[in-house]
This record gives sequence, structure tokens and C-alpha cells, in this order.
Amino acid sequence: MASSRGAGSQQAIRMADLEKMSLDQLKAVKEQADIEVNLLQDSLNNIRTATGRLENASAALHDLSLRPQGKNMLVPLTASLYVPGALDDADKVLVDIGTGYFVEKTMAEGKDYCERKINLLKSNFEQLIEVASNKKTLADEAGVVLQAKMKQLSPSS
Repeated sequence: MASSRGAGSQQAIRMADLEKMSLDQLKAVKEQADIEVNLLQDSLNNIRTATGRLENASAALHDLSLRPQGKNMLVPLTASLYVPGALDDADKVLVDIGTGYFVEKTMAEGKDYCERKINLLKSNFEQLIEVASNKKTLADEAGVVLQAKMKQLSPSS
């Protein structure tokens, strides 16, 4: 309960600080917050894409573990290029750990790696959503104060 009161008082302080700012300062705060929100949205999209890729990789590992040794299959070299191949050893996989480096792991270690990365990305996603929400709130508050000040300065008709 004390933490929610602290968050409310922080927001009241923020609103009070915004009301003390000049028009130029308010415009700058709003523009900066909008830019940061857009960057955070891009980061959220990148995390969503990476999580999807890892989930696909985890599903592919599961599917691969069910296939018998020596089974003929198509091996993807790129998103649109496949070559024929045969499954030699279903218990060993190469895991892309980034920047062109691959590590040989067992099937279980590969699945575990994917799950740990998925959990990390989901955790980062949740934290970024919170930060983006706070920045969006700041931008909205600055916009409201800016509109109110501009309305006060404009001559009434």
C-alpha cells in the first residue's frame, strides 16, 4: 500500500513539475518522450520476433528428436533454399549463439538453451512494456499540460 502511495505522489510531483515548465520545455519533453516510446516499440517488436524464432527453433528440435536416424529430409540453408539430406545423429545439434558462432550441444542442452533464451526475452519484454508505458504516460501528460498552456495563451474568441 505504501508503494502505491509513493507512485501516486511521484506522478503528482511529475505533473507539478510539468506545469512549471515553459512551452518550449514542454514541447521538448513531449518530443523526447515520443521518440523514446517509438524506440521502445521497435525494441519490443525485435524481442517479439526473436522470441518467435526461438520458439520455432525449439519446436524444430522437438520434431527432429522424434525422427529416426538415417531419415531423408530437406535441410534449410536459407528461408527459401532447401537441400536434400539425411539425419545422421539426432542427439547432436549445432546451436547458433550469435555473431556467427555455433556450439555443438546435445538435443536436451539445445532445447534447454532455447527455453532459457525464451524466458530471458519474455522477462525483458515485460520490463520494456513497463518502461514504454511510463514514457507514454509522461508524453501524454506533457501533451495535456502543453495544450492547457497554449489554450491559456491564445486569445479567447
